[in-house]
Amino acid sequence: MISLLSRTILRDQFYKHQVYVKRVTSNKGKKTPGVDGVLWKGARAKMQAVKSLRRHGYKPLPLRRIYIPKKNGKKRPLSIPSMKYRAMQALYKLALSAVAETTADPNSYGFREGRGCADAIAQAFNALSKPNSATWVLEADIKGCFDNISLKWMEDNIPIDRKILSKWLRAGYVENGITYPSKKGTPQGGLCKALHNPPYAKKVIMQSIRKIYNNSKVSC
Repeated sequence: MISLLSRTILRDQFYKHQVYVKRVTSNKGKKTPGVDGVLWKGARAKMQAVKSLRRHGYKPLPLRRIYIPKKNGKKRPLSIPSMKYRAMQALYKLALSAVAETTADPNSYGFREGRGCADAIAQAFNALSKPNSATWVLEADIKGCFDNISLKWMEDNIPIDRKILSKWLRAGYVENGITYPSKKGTPQGGLCKALHNPPYAKKVIMQSIRKIYNNSKVSC
């Protein structure tokens, strides 16, 4: 729950923008620039950033695509947003988080503030330790989850301004100096993934399980 002081600060646009500029310049990605190569270093650059965070006329830059080595020798694509892109998403994340928490599955623990592996383990124990508990546990992985999420589904189901959401989702990415359009998926380097992935993932999982097991009663 947001404290009274926090609510008071966030009602003022200027202070609200300061909060989110501080957030993106304090996290672990603060030294990783987007496609424009810009990092908000120093008081002057941060103050200019605060003044630049306006919704009117905002157009996000495409993301910078790099590849991260995986243990199996393959490479995983990572799309890095600009500092302004991150700050603008953070502005919307606070308002959307409250909605996401009230509609999210109570047994979802990934990408949820205040939840972690220990909570998931405890819930699994509670669910499976009873005499009439389920006898089977399905472990599954959604291949390329972030890379294949439907853009239209997100536009139709994430409850924020559709224009600004579409700008983020369809900003495209730059790889080797060439700009490519966004056709599906969402960047793993983006802040909004934490909000839209859990409900989408559960929907896909439940539909797939029911199809495989002929509409049997299942829970997730």
